[in-house]
Amino acid sequence: MRLVIIGGGILGTAHALAAVRRGHEVVQLERETEARGATVRNFGLVWVSGRSAAELELTLRSRELWEEIGGQVPGVGFRPAGSITLVRTPVELAVAEAAASGPSAEARGFELLEPEQVRALNPALRGKFFAGLHCSTDAAVESRQALPALRAYMAATGRYTFHASTEARSVTDTGTGATVLDDQGRRFDADLALACPGAAHGGLTRELVEHLPVRRVRLQMMQTAPLGEPLATAIADGDSFRYYPGFAGEQVDTLNREQSQSATAAEHKMQLLCVQRLHGGLTIGDTHEYDEPFAFDVDESPYEHLTAVTEELLGRKLPQVVRRWAGVYSQSLDPTAIVTRAQAGEHTWVITGPGGRGMTLGPALGEETADLLNL
Repeated sequence: MRLVIIGGGILGTAHALAAVRRGHEVVQLERETEARGATVRNFGLVWVSGRSAAELELTLRSRELWEEIGGQVPGVGFRPAGSITLVRTPVELAVAEAAASGPSAEARGFELLEPEQVRALNPALRGKFFAGLHCSTDAAVESRQALPALRAYMAATGRYTFHASTEARSVTDTGTGATVLDDQGRRFDADLALACPGAAHGGLTRELVEHLPVRRVRLQMMQTAPLGEPLATAIADGDSFRYYPGFAGEQVDTLNREQSQSATAAEHKMQLLCVQRLHGGLTIGDTHEYDEPFAFDVDESPYEHLTAVTEELLGRKLPQVVRRWAGVYSQSLDPTAIVTRAQAGEHTWVITGPGGRGMTLGPALGEETADLLNL
């Protein structure tokens, strides 16, 4: 089959990869010279630890696929680093204890560690904490280099073509396939067209499916200069328990009831996530903003909060912050939906809304779509 995939982010690229690996021919169109949205404005985390029970199987499959891809395409920078969620209060510790003894603890690779065990696993953590919830299945990829590496891998098959700076203007379902016209007057005929627009819910996306059950979410992040030592795992703080459905339960209800977030963290719906990039710097975030219109600038107070928490856990000053940015991702309105797939024609689909899980779930979602469409 011949597919045209509109959108060069992780979801579009993962769908292209699934099709190419099954022997199909793919043309992928990206309106920018490179993907510029949430795909490159994230942590690069393959995050198993906080996923709900309903999505755990798919997440573990995606983790398996990322490791397989990492072996075939070293440029994606896959590393099975794991993570440690560091707890600093008794109510946070209760959540970690429940997770470490829960029914999915073994599948997730959970283990509750004493402070000295945390420091043995990750010597850079010399700060203050009660314990650490280790998740051995969490992993990371290099979000800003993964897609170029994947495109080069696919191009080498001779069945993949990438058109940068190319905006799809229309998609017409022909009855036997689909025809895509771009902004340079070119025509691409395909057996199947998949639009993976990320957070671009207007324009062509709205023409294809007028009312998508999705919303946009904005977040802020930052990047430091090299740390000067390895941060052996990704790290999170106890506030992250509040935002991941995999931890939901009586203990999180108690956490929310008895331990208020700081004013800044509550206002910006914050958690700490931190991962070391291959160049040695730390990517640190994040915030959540759900009500549009979003501000065009970034606020300094969340960065001050993130800096203070990270320094408390590391027991040292952070290196200089060299970048700050905001990103926007697409989230399905149905909290039980992992992604939104909407059929716009017999041979045309729109796929978006993984809700900040695009990097984690991309390979498995591409594989799942290929199965659903009998590719």
